[in-house]
This record gives sequence, structure tokens and C-alpha cells, in this order.
Amino acid sequence: MTIKSLQTNDALCTGCHICQLACAMCQFRETNPKKGALRITGKFPSPGRFHIDVCNQCGDCAAACPTEAIYKDNGVYKVNEEKCDYCLLCVDACPYGVIFTHPSMNVIFKCDYCGLCVHYCPTGAIFE
Repeated sequence: MTIKSLQTNDALCTGCHICQLACAMCQFRETNPKKGALRITGKFPSPGRFHIDVCNQCGDCAAACPTEAIYKDNGVYKVNEEKCDYCLLCVDACPYGVIFTHPSMNVIFKCDYCGLCVHYCPTGAIFE
């Protein structure tokens, strides 16, 4: 089975965060970019330049999970919330920092490869 992953081009990113909003809407039905499963950060000290971190489906999170709450489904690592004990070992294991928690939830979340970030990115900075 082929591992699916998103690609990025930082040079095209404007820092608009539309990708994060689309992701948060898909995952949580909220317009809160902090609930998007990708990260957009400014490239200090270069104003107007940004870096995009997305899950590349490497599996480090699944390997670190003691409850097997993270599993592969059709080439995408997903989270079984019922199995997650919120130990956060997966968060520490992610080399890209794209497994997230949020104060309003007691579960981790990550990219489920829905593709909305790709669809809504106005510049094509995120693609398949």
C-alpha cells in the first residue's frame, strides 16, 4: 500500500492560514486555525515568508503509541480516540510537530488526509 503524503512549497505560502481554517472546519466544525492539523510559521527575521509543516505519514507517532490508538488506514495514519489515553508520546515522537492537542479536548489530533487544505490553498503552496 502506498503511503499518502502532502507536499509543500514554502515560497508560495502567504501565511493566510486558510488551510488551517479548512482543516479545523473539517475536523471540528470550527473556524479556529489552532485546531487545524498543520502548522504555518513565520520565517524570522524575514517578514512575509512562511514555513508549512504537514504530516508526511512517516508513522513515528504510531510506533510511539503504547495503546495502538494510531493506526494506518489506506496509507494514512489515523487516531482511534477511544484507544487514546492522552499520554502524548506521539506528540513527542512527531519529527514535524504536527500532532496536536488543544486545551478544550483530551485527545490528540493529526492530519487525516482529507485534502481540504490542498483544495482551499489559494496559491497552491500545499499539494498532493
